[in-house]
Amino acid sequence: MTQRRTLLRTGPAFWLAGMCLGAALPGTAFAQAQATVPAEVAPELPGAQWSGSARLRYFGFDIYDAALWTAPGFRATTFAQHALALELTYLRALSGRAIAQRSLDEMRRSGPITPAQAERWLAAMQDAFPDVKAGDRLTGLHSPSIGARFWLNGQARGAVRDPDFSRLFFGIWLSESTSEPQLRSRLLSRAAT
Repeated sequence: MTQRRTLLRTGPAFWLAGMCLGAALPGTAFAQAQATVPAEVAPELPGAQWSGSARLRYFGFDIYDAALWTAPGFRATTFAQHALALELTYLRALSGRAIAQRSLDEMRRSGPITPAQAERWLAAMQDAFPDVKAGDRLTGLHSPSIGARFWLNGQARGAVRDPDFSRLFFGIWLSESTSEPQLRSRLLSRAAT
């Protein structure tokens, strides 16, 4: 239990979470299996293209498998201007509250957040991010001018209708200021730069 608490307290954004000191592994079988867009995202992201995938490891623990789908015309350098979907398939149990707090901490790497935004966004993430167990699949959809929507195992969990939130949130994985540049590189491996 102490080791799990340490993981949650020190690792970056574990649900959309977890990256610091992690090692992103390519995993060929996983990459091939993830080439199919999740059913909940398909109608929301017409023509979605698989961009890349990786496994996040933290101090030797497998945390999640991540996969990214992008809309046609997507460019990595302007990721926030394009619709995209990020799916995390968890490989261990994690607290939703810890995931939300770590996500907020990681979002601050990409830009300033006011105290009012932090309070509002943390509450929204705590509602949207449940405790997860191995095998749970969390999917987030970024809509540039609208905000973000989230699903757990294909079931709608909530939305944050704020484009600034969505840009900073997906920037946890996709911005150049990410704490995991190797993971970013693998998620964007098939995307135009």
